[in-house]
Amino acid sequence: MPIDPAIAIGADLGSNEFAWETSDVQLYHLALGAGLDDLSYLDDVAPQVLPTFATVAATFHATEAPRVSFPGVEIDLARIVHGSQEIVVHQPIPPSGKATTSTRIAEVWDKGKAAVIVQESTTVDTDGNPLWSARSSIFARGEGGFGGERGPSESVALPDREPDFDVTTKTLPQQALLYRMCGDRNPLHSDPAFAKAAGFPAPILHGLCTYGIVCKTVVGAALDADAARVKGFRAKFAGVVYPGESLRCRIWRDGSQLLVAVTVPERDDAPALADVVVTLA
Repeated sequence: MPIDPAIAIGADLGSNEFAWETSDVQLYHLALGAGLDDLSYLDDVAPQVLPTFATVAATFHATEAPRVSFPGVEIDLARIVHGSQEIVVHQPIPPSGKATTSTRIAEVWDKGKAAVIVQESTTVDTDGNPLWSARSSIFARGEGGFGGERGPSESVALPDREPDFDVTTKTLPQQALLYRMCGDRNPLHSDPAFAKAAGFPAPILHGLCTYGIVCKTVVGAALDADAARVKGFRAKFAGVVYPGESLRCRIWRDGSQLLVAVTVPERDDAPALADVVVTLA
């Protein structure tokens, strides 16, 4: 079914009530590589919570692959990759709780050979207090050409000086298999045959796993390992990462925010995330 922006844009995708426990938070942090150097993320009673947990909280216990089936949008999962992600936390995420997320399609862009579908969501606790807001996009290869608007093209300029921090984090060969336990069962990250059919030589790391690892790296390197200092975190997914590769994070202080360049050193610093901005609380 071709994309119909007249139906899709503004479509209400409904609300989702969910709950999470301390053990879910611990598993999420373990899936990002937390260990003996990050025990504050693994405390049994009150672990600190990375703001990126917001990207998995509502679907943490999902066991089926996601579907891209929305009003005016019907796309084969094999054509989909994550385009961008932004999280804004309105208060530190508690280590356990209940919440409701409401989501809508905000934009649909026609990039010619591809389409970009942008979703916005808000999450509130049981008393209606805002917990976090999110904006994300998916990039659908081969789904453009439907006559829609092309959309904006924006980039973040990095400072013309040496970074304040330059940190390299090694991922595990089984990193994607660990991360899929957080609710993202897309076979692109676990099934070699599916990955090859989608145009990749091997399963790739979840973009949101890279996103979470980078957030944890930035918090550890530049924010005294205090996750509560992060107000917002946004990034574009600029290239694939294969489990077992490293992520190099060059971090610049820039007023009330941090700017980050994320590359894969094993492939001549190929880009992994771009336009990464960490807004400080």
